[in-house]
Amino acid sequence: MDFNEVCSFEHFRRVWSHYGYGSNLQDMIKEEFDRIKGITYLDHAGTTLYPQSLIKGFFQDMASNVYGNPHSHNSSSRLTHDTVENVRYRILQHFNTSPEDYTVVFTSGCTAALKLVAESFPWKATSTDEPGSQFCYLTDNHTSVVGIRVVASSLGAEALSILPGEVETRTKEMSQTGDQGCQVPHLFSYPAQSNFSGRKYPLHYVKGIKDRKLYPSCNREGTWFVLLDAASFVSCSPLDLQEHPADFVPISFYKMFGFPTGLGALLVRNDAAAILKKAYFGGGTASAYLAEEDYFVPKPTTSSRFEDGTIPFLDIISLHHGFEALNMLTGSMERIQLHTFGLARYTYVLLASLHHSNGNPLAQIYCDTEYEDPSMQGAILNFNLLDSHGNFVGYSQVDKMGSLFNIQMRTGCFCNTGACQYYLGITNQEVKSNLQAGHTCGDDMDLIDGRPTGSGPVKVAEESLKRLRPAAPPYTQHPLLLLPGGQSDSDRKREEWNWPAPKITSSGGEAVTVAARGMGVPGTLTNIFLYPIKSCAALEVSEWPLGPHGLLYDRVWMVVNINGVCLSQKQEPRLCLICPQIHLATKELSVHASGMNPIFVPLEGNNDPYLSKTVCQSKVCGDRVQTVDCGDRVADWLSKFLEKPCRLIRQSLDFTRYRKRGQERGESSVSLSLVNEAQYLMINRASIDLLQEHIIHRKGSGSHQHFDVQQLIDRFRANLVIWGKEPFEEDDWTNLKIGNTLFQKMKSGPHVPQVTLVFVVMSLVSKTVEGKRDDILYCSACRAIAEELNYSISQVDPKKTLPVGGFRLNPDGSLSDRKVPLARSETHLMELLEDVCNNMSDYALHLDPDTKEKHYKRFVPRTNDKSDFPNFKDFQFNGPEGSNSLKFACENIVEEFEDYIISLFAKEADHVADKLCSEISGLCKGSTSHHEEL
Repeated sequence: MDFNEVCSFEHFRRVWSHYGYGSNLQDMIKEEFDRIKGITYLDHAGTTLYPQSLIKGFFQDMASNVYGNPHSHNSSSRLTHDTVENVRYRILQHFNTSPEDYTVVFTSGCTAALKLVAESFPWKATSTDEPGSQFCYLTDNHTSVVGIRVVASSLGAEALSILPGEVETRTKEMSQTGDQGCQVPHLFSYPAQSNFSGRKYPLHYVKGIKDRKLYPSCNREGTWFVLLDAASFVSCSPLDLQEHPADFVPISFYKMFGFPTGLGALLVRNDAAAILKKAYFGGGTASAYLAEEDYFVPKPTTSSRFEDGTIPFLDIISLHHGFEALNMLTGSMERIQLHTFGLARYTYVLLASLHHSNGNPLAQIYCDTEYEDPSMQGAILNFNLLDSHGNFVGYSQVDKMGSLFNIQMRTGCFCNTGACQYYLGITNQEVKSNLQAGHTCGDDMDLIDGRPTGSGPVKVAEESLKRLRPAAPPYTQHPLLLLPGGQSDSDRKREEWNWPAPKITSSGGEAVTVAARGMGVPGTLTNIFLYPIKSCAALEVSEWPLGPHGLLYDRVWMVVNINGVCLSQKQEPRLCLICPQIHLATKELSVHASGMNPIFVPLEGNNDPYLSKTVCQSKVCGDRVQTVDCGDRVADWLSKFLEKPCRLIRQSLDFTRYRKRGQERGESSVSLSLVNEAQYLMINRASIDLLQEHIIHRKGSGSHQHFDVQQLIDRFRANLVIWGKEPFEEDDWTNLKIGNTLFQKMKSGPHVPQVTLVFVVMSLVSKTVEGKRDDILYCSACRAIAEELNYSISQVDPKKTLPVGGFRLNPDGSLSDRKVPLARSETHLMELLEDVCNNMSDYALHLDPDTKEKHYKRFVPRTNDKSDFPNFKDFQFNGPEGSNSLKFACENIVEEFEDYIISLFAKEADHVADKLCSEISGLCKGSTSHHEEL
């Protein structure tokens, strides 16, 4: 079977009948998760996403009821108490148990639940009469479980790590001792599912350990208790505590529902609750106590003894709506398990089959199964990418590349060092050496001596719908090529790439002087760019004054969301369409965007009553900065254009931010605006030229996508563009002189306090850019818009109407109103245009086998569509790059021709695609066919 056909959604549905929950998932995604359109979210191991119905149900609950503090006795407090108790019962019911067997103790999360067990377990030190307690744990455990050993050891217990294979294999080597008189308590902890690999450990271990039939309990007298870490497991799998009665089960609800965060629980088996001894007592836990005497009597129930202070009762009440949404949308945890496992299994099969053109595998997958049984493997897929030579690609690079295409994943070791060491082959000594080399948990130091320090898993959840499409054929067309790390010799780089050095002739005077090679080397400053609003479009100038933080007014403003968090183009790509202008004469900043009237903001602030002058705090690259809000008018302008609430803030005039990097080496302090790390960014035009050659070399001369040099320069968002003689010679520079101003390269050279400069390090990222419009791309996008709109209109009941123009009172007192068909109403068409570009991922470049004509064509079948689809061999799948290009073109067309599109489709007009794409927009002029299939 053709690989592209294997990758199709249609094939996936044929081989996995458990996909979905018996309903139209497209509709469910649109209704419940519309906010993630354009994003591929794969970090469900970090947190799943809450459905809209959960929030709506919770809001209606909060708006309709008065919930008081449950420690009071009025009617609103009684309502809270009864509702919380009902939620406790609902939680136990979910895990097939009851209050007769288990108690729910609410905590701030899974880690707090584990800490509660650690501090309350009756650890016993070794004595002359009998051995002490043991805390045994699998090495494949979360950090929060391993941390229990510190508490246990401090109280005299022995901490013992167990390899996963030892639980059953070492049982065969040892026989259970028969002394049943020893009552020393021991604790064994293991995860129901590894948060690193998704491996599911046998739940029968619970009874096996408690009955002392498995290692290590078979080798140690005493009473054994089991702590089952179920946080990762219960997000997508059913847990039956009646069948597997673990003594302590910590969970986190945000991993199940996505909301609320900061709420977890410890499920305590009632028969084991009595052994837990708590020292501290807080509000609500005392039956009686004396302030002047050491007298305290705890409340009788387990939950009231361990829930110190007022519980987060509103968050707890929201869990009811979480269970309601889960059951309404999916039906059961068994359905969720099969749905998510099928997606993970299919992804595993496809990823394992991908190879470079030289036959080397594209990925190293970390797993113990082949994804054949959902009872043994969860919906987590962990891997590292490899280049064509078998070298690892750092997970930070993968993460950054994913972000460019709105793929959200998690990378690192995921707070599971034991599993990370096992799968990646990292020794204990290497962990210590990596720390000395500067690598700590959670940082982005992904490779040390060519070996990975972590990996990148993906996890799917109940709402996952992303259709599986071919990102590459089984053997990729070109080996993955990376810049050689840690090298600055430009000759060696050219030699490794096997390209001749381009000969660039400098023009102009001696504008550039390289101190490291002696003064007077010719060069030219070709462009000056500043970016008044961080992450928005550039402002190119021919000359510009310098300010205390770099170019005057460069990156002084930034757009933030309603929580004050800075927005970047990664989260909001439309920022690049916002064009700021600086008017030095009138001391104003003007902000422009297509379809919007420009708005003006004072450069330095004045007595304008519309400016709020609210002082606020924000963060830039980890630095806390003091800013001033620019007022409601510009905030409304931005919110309207970006279609989400946001505000414009600027750095406070009386606030100075200093660059921290280099201060530990005694380098001079440098004041910064809202830039990432230096006052100026510089790029070498010769290096860009070489990059362009590389892109053309990789894509082939026959590619329909062309990259002009200026487009590539724009991508790096540099302030200064220098035309050097050789590519990458800037790696060896230390200082740079432009006119009479001396710039110092960051991290090198003598201390020059005036200015610092960063030479942009280029990653070979061939992301589609818009410059000169690609005829095939834009014509196909236009016709795809027409096809999608026609299809959506055809799915609406023609009898449905929409009242327009208000109501009118007739002479007889009756009301009349004018109605239009809903399908072609302006309201409905505007709704369709909001989503139409998301469907561009269903299209791919198609080569007609007869005419050899290229255009984008739909390759994903629609629901109940029985028409014959073209042969997948005729499609060229370029992965996310191709679909993102088409989507970008689609968005540009919709933005530019929205009024024409609505006007055309509001009428029962024939050949609307031709009228829109050929006559009105001119995007398909000269097209030899109408592409009726589009």
